[in-house]
Amino acid sequence: MSVVVGYIPNEYGEAALTEALAEAQRRGTGLVVVNATRGDSLVDKRYVGERDRTELEERLSASPVDVELRQSIGADVAEEILAVAREVRAEALVIGVRHRSQVGKMLMGSVATRLLMEAPCPVVAVKP
Repeated sequence: MSVVVGYIPNEYGEAALTEALAEAQRRGTGLVVVNATRGDSLVDKRYVGERDRTELEERLSASPVDVELRQSIGADVAEEILAVAREVRAEALVIGVRHRSQVGKMLMGSVATRLLMEAPCPVVAVKP
């Protein structure tokens, strides 16, 4: 069993990663970092590129917990993360969330909402 974190290379992803590392250490378990994209554009700022992946892997290797980085391209980013959480029988899922307006909350069809509603484990939602 592991802690799973949905990671994107921005302040929300960094907040989630920091919390996920701490959560995995508290639980005495490994961490699976999931970076996924729909692949519907030539450049997706949420997907870690090759150069940034190397830097991220170096940072993660310095962690006191065992960390695995997974990247995937699929039709549904939330489903990619949920599939990993189910596969590793996650103890917890950590995600970064941002502030939304009232209308934004009503219309939220976001990845975060799906993860909160469908995760097979407790979800830790953090803000930067």
